[in-house]
Amino acid sequence: MKPIIEYSDFRQYMRDYYEDRKRRSAFSWREFSKISGFSSCSYMKVVCDGKSKLSKIGIERVGTAMGLAGFEMEYFRAMVRYGQADSAEAKKDAYRKMLAVAKVHKVRVLEGDLFAFYDSWRNPVVRELAPLMPGATPGEMAKLCYTETSAQEVRDALDFLTKSGLLKKEADGTFAQSEISVTGTPDATRLAMRGMHRQMAALATPALELPKEERNFSGVTMGISKESYGRIVDILDECRKKIIAVAAEDKSIEQVYRLNLQLFPLTKKVKEGNNELA
Repeated sequence: MKPIIEYSDFRQYMRDYYEDRKRRSAFSWREFSKISGFSSCSYMKVVCDGKSKLSKIGIERVGTAMGLAGFEMEYFRAMVRYGQADSAEAKKDAYRKMLAVAKVHKVRVLEGDLFAFYDSWRNPVVRELAPLMPGATPGEMAKLCYTETSAQEVRDALDFLTKSGLLKKEADGTFAQSEISVTGTPDATRLAMRGMHRQMAALATPALELPKEERNFSGVTMGISKESYGRIVDILDECRKKIIAVAAEDKSIEQVYRLNLQLFPLTKKVKEGNNELA
């Protein structure tokens, strides 16, 4: 069974613990529930299936039953909070705690660097800007950002990017992008990306005041079906890939741009056959 630090889903960890015990002995959901202090013989299975939550007392009981102690128990508490959080901010706080526990004990959480990368708009901007400004100071980079930022904030971004391998610092002090691609597939990274989208959407508003030659805003309000939504998303994905290919071929980069592709509902669904909202 993998170390607990390699998990971000507490239910999957509990399920793997159960399967591991079952392979080595006649372990059952009844016994798992019993040693965890629950009267219902199937409660652990109900929790693992996502049909019930663990209370604060339940977290301690289950963790103890699985033999967790010290930083592993601390990580398990944070992982349950992450899995049961009701808001994106609560999930982010819990995941940060998981990362902090792992860092203290010199264990890297899978995708932790990507979570941190998407936590601030400065990281992707500095990753693009630094290679364009050989020999520039953090203060000089900060002055080129339309959104107010400090030299220290740029310095912090550079430190993170180099330590995580997303930027390479050459012997002469200049920066180059690594070959590491930044993707957002894991659940925790998708959570951080939602925060990134909020930040970038906020940065788009003042950009409306820039000259038309430097920015492009357009939009359309339309009624569509679920099927049409899927087709439009496919078109947007293909368009995004073509745009990335154009940018990748550019050998004379001058500025860092952000492209937001936004398609979202303005109303709830209308019930079939009448005008009431679903």
